[in-house]
Amino acid sequence: MRKTRPSAFSVVIVLNRSLLLFLVASAPIAQLDRVSGFEPDGYRFESCSVQMSSILSHTQESFVERIFSLLGKGKVHARLLYSHWMKMGSLEGLEVEPQARPLLEEMIRLTDFSVPGHRVAFEDDGTVKFLVELDSLECESVLIPMKAKSTLCISSQVGCKMGCTFCETGRMGLLRSLSVREIVSQVFIAKRVMKKRVDNIVFMGMGEPFDNFEAVMGALDVLTEDAGLGFGPSRITVSTSGLVDQIDAFTERADPALHLAVSVNAPNDAIRRKIMPVNRQWDMAALKRAMARYCENPRREILIEYVLMKGINDSLECADELAHYLRGLRVKVNLIPYNPQSRDRFAPPDEAVVDAFLERMRARGYLTLARRTKGQKIMAACGQLGNLQLRRKIFLDRSSQSHPGCA
Repeated sequence: MRKTRPSAFSVVIVLNRSLLLFLVASAPIAQLDRVSGFEPDGYRFESCSVQMSSILSHTQESFVERIFSLLGKGKVHARLLYSHWMKMGSLEGLEVEPQARPLLEEMIRLTDFSVPGHRVAFEDDGTVKFLVELDSLECESVLIPMKAKSTLCISSQVGCKMGCTFCETGRMGLLRSLSVREIVSQVFIAKRVMKKRVDNIVFMGMGEPFDNFEAVMGALDVLTEDAGLGFGPSRITVSTSGLVDQIDAFTERADPALHLAVSVNAPNDAIRRKIMPVNRQWDMAALKRAMARYCENPRREILIEYVLMKGINDSLECADELAHYLRGLRVKVNLIPYNPQSRDRFAPPDEAVVDAFLERMRARGYLTLARRTKGQKIMAACGQLGNLQLRRKIFLDRSSQSHPGCA
């Protein structure tokens, strides 16, 4: 019978040649063919009555404190365990003194090392779109190669409830938010499992990060942990459609080196209200006040994202009005020509129109760039992430559960 690989699999823990441990995540041994190059047959599975905690949900300090709260000892070796796993993606090569092996085994039994399954959906011109399996759902991540660096675009939710009319994800609605582990897993998979170079991280995938604020803030703590994945805060950008209360909370709590991007997309309330429902709760005046509070710290500036849609917001008059709106804020502007979707309501402007808008913003004194489209052919570009078929399937599944007698 053909063996199948589970979505969340066990890992082989190699301490040295004489000690091999298998840590069970969820799959029976019959489902595991080869993991980390070792055959599972003949090795012993360890179990634990205490609820295991995912190492991907922790900073080093919170992991150490959890282990200490359970064992009353082991802080030094817990730090070693955390750092080795997060930096190497396995425990192969981790060596401890013989008398510490029983303690380390106990720590391993108390820790969930499982990683969600993933599959590469599409590749085009170096851009890689991969799907991370989350129970019956999945989220999408995109690895985008640049000239000298590589950027990973990650998701914070499956779907999104913001309802922006130019965004494929918004048409899915919100299916659920991701946990800290699920957000961090996208980066761990790219770096440690797929062995890809990741220089920068942007929270610009599926979902509104500030609608999942606590999980995103927890994930930022893990991603910037020096003893773990070790991303400098200046290498991470969090994007929002303009949730004012959460922008204020981010201003209070976030490291000043973290970058904030705000998806403005319109020069006035009349246009923004039509294309971004969030504007009905927080208009552009409220949004600007929140951005001004954020910029009170001289180390901070905001990336203004502006999706250009033909005949909607791409005129030179719109550029002048946008320049006036941004006056007094420390910003740079990123112009994004609209990307096609499964059912288009808009069209991208002509290249000459993009260039004219760009030059007008620069003439008004703003550092302005036009984003080069990458991944458009594989539905991996800005505004293209989403799976409407998944939403329909879930709706049908829930309907059949609610009405089991219906054929």
